[in-house]
Amino acid sequence: MPTDPASTTFPDGWDSEARLVGGRWVERRPRRPEVAERLRMETCLMPWLAPQLPLPVPVPAVVADDPLVVRHVVVPGEPLTAPLVAHGRRLGAFLRALHAADAAEAVRRGAPSVEWTRRERADMVREFTSRVVPLLPAERHRPASALLAKVAALPAHTLVHGDLGPEHVLARDGRLTGVIDFGDAHIGDPAIDLAWALHATPPAFADALASNYPITPQLCQRALLWHQLGPWHEVTHGLDLDDRDTVRSGLDGVLARLPAAP
Repeated sequence: MPTDPASTTFPDGWDSEARLVGGRWVERRPRRPEVAERLRMETCLMPWLAPQLPLPVPVPAVVADDPLVVRHVVVPGEPLTAPLVAHGRRLGAFLRALHAADAAEAVRRGAPSVEWTRRERADMVREFTSRVVPLLPAERHRPASALLAKVAALPAHTLVHGDLGPEHVLARDGRLTGVIDFGDAHIGDPAIDLAWALHATPPAFADALASNYPITPQLCQRALLWHQLGPWHEVTHGLDLDDRDTVRSGLDGVLARLPAAP
């Protein structure tokens, strides 16, 4: 499928360059080799997964191999900026359906496996220990290390979105219209998809989500751990880019969410 010169480039993402082509298609190109693998994974996983979900999601297909370009029909809506009770109920139903998907079949369709998740988590914990913890005040090293140890031990048994936040949940005219960006989908802890939804939204939204999704105290606590971990990724991203403002913003977030030292 040829590229339409009449296109609009979306704001820069960390992983992919994306643009709207012809008012109908989103075209994505990876910024790094490992991102290309994730984009190819989406082209295998999403055609199988999309019919099982109660909201529209991208279903990309490869349109060029060298360099890689994938394209999917645009999912309508704008990033969620004002979470409403109705949004919470709809997102709860969406996550219930997503987390009920057959994990073994998802792996056969390209989703990273439990073994992959455990390796990635171990690598992440080592990186955060060596690159982020030393940047924190000395009195916060102990709770920071305790958080990383808890995250390393979390379960992995469910197909998850892996990066669910307001920028990837779309809405229009007071209703949810879709969920995008499944490049981080993997077999992991379902609590990762609840981190923002339970711990960074109004209580009425979180309660509404729980009306359509079985939230246990253990799941809520694990979601809090993932929420606390979120800004750590911003720190390492800033370090990779040598962007001091991003590093500082990430560190401020780490400290704001980190439990106080006992």
